[in-house]
Amino acid sequence: MDIAKISTQLEHTGYIVLAKPLVDKLLGELFTRCHDDDPTRFHAAQVGRGAAKQQIGSIRGDVINWLDAGNSTDQAYLAWMEELRLGLNAALYLGLFDYESHYAIYDKGNGYAKHSDVLQGKKNRILTTVLYLNEDWQASNGGELLIFEPTGNTVIATVNPTFGTMIIFLSEFFPHEVLVSHSTRRSIAGWFRVSAS
Repeated sequence: MDIAKISTQLEHTGYIVLAKPLVDKLLGELFTRCHDDDPTRFHAAQVGRGAAKQQIGSIRGDVINWLDAGNSTDQAYLAWMEELRLGLNAALYLGLFDYESHYAIYDKGNGYAKHSDVLQGKKNRILTTVLYLNEDWQASNGGELLIFEPTGNTVIATVNPTFGTMIIFLSEFFPHEVLVSHSTRRSIAGWFRVSAS
């Protein structure tokens, strides 16, 4: 893990795309976990927070499963993220307190409309991470992540959801959108947060 490279890029541009930062063994185990899409594990994602949360397929079409610290594969990924958290705090003084993440599966025909990861009235998400778990992904499969500049008017980055690719970006500054996928699309989305207290 190149903390210096990641922190420098975040400081200068606010986002970084990494090609396979995790070891192959862990990527393979995460890939297997995300293919075990048992409906007792995965449920339709919702938008909003608190009592206002609801499932709106026209906005967001993925099913999700939060990582389980009791599972050895999830635990290994969370440990990698903990190392990243400590490194970024040391380099950038971000005050990152914890990390939450879930597997996300978009079936064919689904995407996620342009949105911000900062929940309304609750600005504790500081950094967003997305790790892609799609083998042999083709451009024709769609499902790209579009990153917009802070006003949300102009696309500044397009990330193909290819296997092992990770993007990290400042949650508050970059609206983003998942284009409609033409094949089943798998990833892990997560957020480094500061303490709400």
